[in-house]
Amino acid sequence: MLVEQAITSADKLFLQLRNDIVEGVIPAGQKLSENELSTTYQVSRAVIREGINRLESCHLVERRANVGARVVALSATGLVELYDVRESLEGMAARLAARHMSDDEIDELFALLTEHHSTAKDGETYYQEAGDVDFHYRIVLGSKNQQLIQFLVNGIYHLVRMYRVQLGMAGPRVSTAYDEHLQIVKAISNRDEELAEMLMRRHILYSRNNIQTKLSD
Repeated sequence: MLVEQAITSADKLFLQLRNDIVEGVIPAGQKLSENELSTTYQVSRAVIREGINRLESCHLVERRANVGARVVALSATGLVELYDVRESLEGMAARLAARHMSDDEIDELFALLTEHHSTAKDGETYYQEAGDVDFHYRIVLGSKNQQLIQFLVNGIYHLVRMYRVQLGMAGPRVSTAYDEHLQIVKAISNRDEELAEMLMRRHILYSRNNIQTKLSD
């Protein structure tokens, strides 16, 4: 399993802040106070400041003049812009995964989906941890394209997860999302690059529509 290791106290704080933002413990749109965060997480303001700067680089925090740093808001406009990019790039990743993933890696994908199916809570939630227990993460790695991996994993991955975790992993989408994942892996297993890309793009479009509905509610 690929797991990010916290080397220093600053690394540990960054990973904790990132997780708390993605999970909604620190709400979307909330202003970030170095003093308050320093007290909450029991670290120095310098460590908090470094963490906020790193969160800005992965698109979870934004700075505005006369306002300071705040967690990004989850908005309909932001969703559409992000998912347009995601649909295109993850579609490409699925196409490349069908070309480059080994048979063993594909078998592991099937096993991962079986695990997801067995741990889903009564068909009501489909939560996936970050990293290589996340179906989409594994597809991106399977593309074997380092530029694509860098952009998706180190760029927009956690912002995508923020939308998915807070708005897209519960309700009627649970069973359909799982079925869509399964069809994508079957296309990859059959080395059908065109179908794998089409199914991934359609899957992300459906996910976007689902989140849009929740945002409008």
